[in-house]
Amino acid sequence: MHFREAQLTDIPALFDVRYSVTENVLRNRALVTVADTEDYLTRRGKGWVCEVDNRIVGFGITDLLDHSIWALFLRPEYVGHGIGKRLHRLLLDWYFAQTLETIWLSTGPGTRAEEFYRRQGWRESGRTANGEVRFEMTKEEWQNQSTRFS
Repeated sequence: MHFREAQLTDIPALFDVRYSVTENVLRNRALVTVADTEDYLTRRGKGWVCEVDNRIVGFGITDLLDHSIWALFLRPEYVGHGIGKRLHRLLLDWYFAQTLETIWLSTGPGTRAEEFYRRQGWRESGRTANGEVRFEMTKEEWQNQSTRFS
């Protein structure tokens, strides 16, 4: 496994990963565009990828402007190998090195992702307008989690 910062040339592979998931499926593909992804990787935040045998199998992108995790997705066959945890750590370490602002994310209720975020120490803060579970984490909470899992 090789982890590195995401590049604009990775965008087609990021979409391949995004479209491969079986939970939190992107039903309307027009909602997330190449231009959006370019913006998140260059102006709004930063992303990382995991490669196995020179193939991107997972990625994460954090949004510094909206103070959120914009994306964290793995190909289904790579779930449970520690890739999500490593990408998660890269996202949050970078984010909290930039700002003290609380970060948030949302995910579908009853999904593996919901359980993953709970295990990583995210605090549920309600529901979004479309019914997703909303989570938040402060820098202090992240530092406490990082110490616990080190």
